[in-house]
Amino acid sequence: MNMKKEVSESVHLLKKANENHLYGKLVVQLQRDFERINVPIKIPDGINAEELETTLNEKIYFLLMERFLDYLNLLYAIDIPESVFEKIEVTDAVDVSKQITFFILERELQKVELREKYNS
Repeated sequence: MNMKKEVSESVHLLKKANENHLYGKLVVQLQRDFERINVPIKIPDGINAEELETTLNEKIYFLLMERFLDYLNLLYAIDIPESVFEKIEVTDAVDVSKQITFFILERELQKVELREKYNS
């Protein structure tokens, strides 16, 4: 039996950001957008990709289940396109939060990449 843990899409995305020297800026962008809607998220300095994914998953799950309006405000603040919601496979709240985590990270990385491209 293979006990190797599968690496998620979110972790792959975070590792790509790290390889492109954008990981720190991605973390700052995440914190900025969460603060903008008055939903603080604690992301310690030096957090690795797996821990960041877990932290974000937990926060998204909490917002989805307990503070749905804040969840919607976050998606609006981050500018998640409506077309993304068509891609979500609705199974349970845990899986939905994992999918949303990926889409958030993907969008935040796009913002950081564009800022880098046009500020260079």
